[in-house]
Amino acid sequence: MTPLAYILLLAAALFCTGVYAVLTRTNAIGLLLGVELMANAVNINFVAFSSYAGGHAGQVFAVFAIALTVAEVVVGLSLVILLYRAHKGIRVDEARALSH
Repeated sequence: MTPLAYILLLAAALFCTGVYAVLTRTNAIGLLLGVELMANAVNINFVAFSSYAGGHAGQVFAVFAIALTVAEVVVGLSLVILLYRAHKGIRVDEARALSH
């Protein structure tokens, strides 16, 4: 196997772990961590393909994706704080009651 294949296997394992976390967690922070794992797997793919092709476009795109992920984390954590203040817990099942 080439070194690129090993990196892609690592990214696939990381992405599958993130999908599993999103599908099985009811805790809001666990969901956010799963989404972060999936975003990091995509960034690993960007950088791996960029280094394999010899350019820097994937690395630049990964930096912009990381900046967007930071903004997503800020919004997500603010929603978690709102959920905790409203219901004294951070279970996603209780998020439907925020509109009442």
